[in-house]
Amino acid sequence: MVDSSSRVAVCGPASWNHLIHLDRLPEPVPHMQFATRSVHTVGGTSAGKALHLATLGVDVELHALLGSDGDAGSIERALRDSGVRLVRHHSTETERHVNLMTEAGGRVSLYVSTPSTPTPDAVARMHGHLREADLAIVDLSELGALLLAGRDEPDGWSTPVWTDLHDYDGVAEFHEPFLRAADVVFMNDDKTDDPWSLMRECISKGPRLAVCTLGARGAIALDAMGRRAQAPAVACTVVDTNGAGDAFAAGFLKASLEGADTERCLLAGAEQAVVALSTDHLHPSLGD
Repeated sequence: MVDSSSRVAVCGPASWNHLIHLDRLPEPVPHMQFATRSVHTVGGTSAGKALHLATLGVDVELHALLGSDGDAGSIERALRDSGVRLVRHHSTETERHVNLMTEAGGRVSLYVSTPSTPTPDAVARMHGHLREADLAIVDLSELGALLLAGRDEPDGWSTPVWTDLHDYDGVAEFHEPFLRAADVVFMNDDKTDDPWSLMRECISKGPRLAVCTLGARGAIALDAMGRRAQAPAVACTVVDTNGAGDAFAAGFLKASLEGADTERCLLAGAEQAVVALSTDHLHPSLGD
C-alpha cells in the first residue's frame, strides 16, 4: 500500500555539472565570451527528485550509475550530506554536463560523458531493490529502459511506477515504454500547443494520471476518469530554472502520499518548485 510511510526508489541519472551563466547564448561562429558566473554542482533528474523527497521527509533511496573518479565522489558526498541514501552502481564513467545558461532561461546542455551500459548483474540487483520498494520513480535513461524491460521477467518486479517524460511530444519512441509502464506521468508543455490533448493521449496508454507543468502559468492534471485539475505557479525571484520540474514532481508525490487530492498535489508541487528556482543548485541543501 502506498501511503506516507512508503519507501520510494528513484532510478536514473545523477551527474556532475558545470553551470556557466552568460548574458546570451553563443552564436555559431568563432568568438570569445565572458561568463557572468559559474557553478560546479550535482545534476541529473533522478538526483533532483531524490534530494527534494529526502528533504521533505520521504523514505527515499537513489539508484544511480557512477564511475570511480573524483566527480563521482563529489556527487556522493554532496547527496549524502543532503540526506539522500545513495546506492552506487558501477559505470566506467560518471555522467558530466556543461550547461550554458542565460538569466532569461535559455540553455544549451553539453553531455561531456555518459554512463556505460549497466551489466545484467547490476540490473538484477536493482530489480531486487525495486521489489522491496512501495513506489518506484523510473526516469528516462538507458538504465530506466533496462529496468522496465525486465519488469515482467520471472525475477522481475511489480512496484507501481511514476515517471517523468519531460518535453514529450506524443510520438517519441524512447518514451513509450516509460509511458506504458507508468501509473503516473509528468511532462512539460515545451513541445505541445495543446497539453490537454497530449495528456489525454498519454492516459489512453495506461497511466491513471497525467500531470503537465506550464512554467509561469502553473500546472494542470488529467485523470483516467477525465477529471481536470489545475493550480497556479507560486511567485518567486528566479535564480536558476534547473531542477524545478524535479522539485515539482517531488512536492506532488509527497502530498499524494499524504492523501491529498490532485489540486492540492499540484499546489504542493508548485510550492516545492520554488525551492529549486531560488538557488543555483538542484536544492539549497547542496550549498555553495
